[in-house]
Amino acid sequence: MTALDRRPIGVFDSGIGGLTVVRALMDRLPFEDLIYFGDSARVPYGVKSVATIEHFTQQIAEFLLKRQVKALIIACNTMAAVAADVVRQVAGEVPVLDVIDAGARSAAQVSQQGGIAVIATPTTVNSNAYARAIHHLRPDARVYSQACPLFVPLVEEGWLDHPVTRLTAEEYLKSVLVEDVDTLVLGCTHYPLLKPLLQDVTDNRLTIVDSAVTTAEATAMRLAELDLLNPQRGMPNYQYFVTDIPLRFQTIGERFLGRSIRQLEMVKLG
Repeated sequence: MTALDRRPIGVFDSGIGGLTVVRALMDRLPFEDLIYFGDSARVPYGVKSVATIEHFTQQIAEFLLKRQVKALIIACNTMAAVAADVVRQVAGEVPVLDVIDAGARSAAQVSQQGGIAVIATPTTVNSNAYARAIHHLRPDARVYSQACPLFVPLVEEGWLDHPVTRLTAEEYLKSVLVEDVDTLVLGCTHYPLLKPLLQDVTDNRLTIVDSAVTTAEATAMRLAELDLLNPQRGMPNYQYFVTDIPLRFQTIGERFLGRSIRQLEMVKLG
C-alpha cells in the first residue's frame, strides 16, 4: 500500500456528457477520488477540426496530469475518436482509458451473432472509430452506425421519456432495426440517460452496451492489475473543473450524476 494509490482518477470531456462516466465510476469504485474536467466554454467539439480537437484535448490532459492523477479517462467519444493517441503520448506511464475502446470491447464480447448497431453523434459516426475498434477485436462483426444528432439537446432538455424523444428514437433506429443486429452500442455519453426509453423502443430485443458502465469496469480492472486501487475506505473527494459555468450546468450536471455537484471551479486554459 503506497501513498500513490490515493491519487485521484482524472476524467474529461468536451462538456457535460462525461458525467455519466463519472456516475458509473462512483458506483463501481466508491472509494476513489475523482477530478472531472468539462470544456464547457469550447463545446461542441464535433464541429471543430482534428488539429483543434487534438490541441484542446492535450491542454486538458496536461491540466489533469499536473494534479497528479493516477489514470486518465477520455469520457468523450469525439476526443477518443480523434485524439486518444495524443493523450497517450503526453500521459507517459499514466494509464489512459477511453469510452470507444471500452464500448467496442464489450460489444465484441456480448454480441451473439456479430450484428452490432452503434448510435452516436455525426462526428463519431463519421470517424468510423467504433467500427474500426470492433472489427479489430472481432473481424466477423457486422457494424451498422446511425448518427442521432437530436438526442443530445433532448437529453439536456430533460426530455428522457417525452413523446418527441420516443418518436425521434423510433425514426433513428428504424434503419438499424431492419438489419440482423443483437447488440446496441450507446456511442455518446449523453445516451445512457435514454437507456430505459431505448430498451422500450427496441422491445428489449437488443443487448445495450452502455459505454459509461463499460469504461468504469475497464478502469476498475486496469487499476487492480496495476495495484493502484485506493486503500482508503472513507468518503471520497470529488472535484469538478469547467472552462465556463453556464446557468444550466449545475441542473443538467446533477441530473447526469444523480447527485449534487459541490466542488465546482472555473478555470482558463491557455
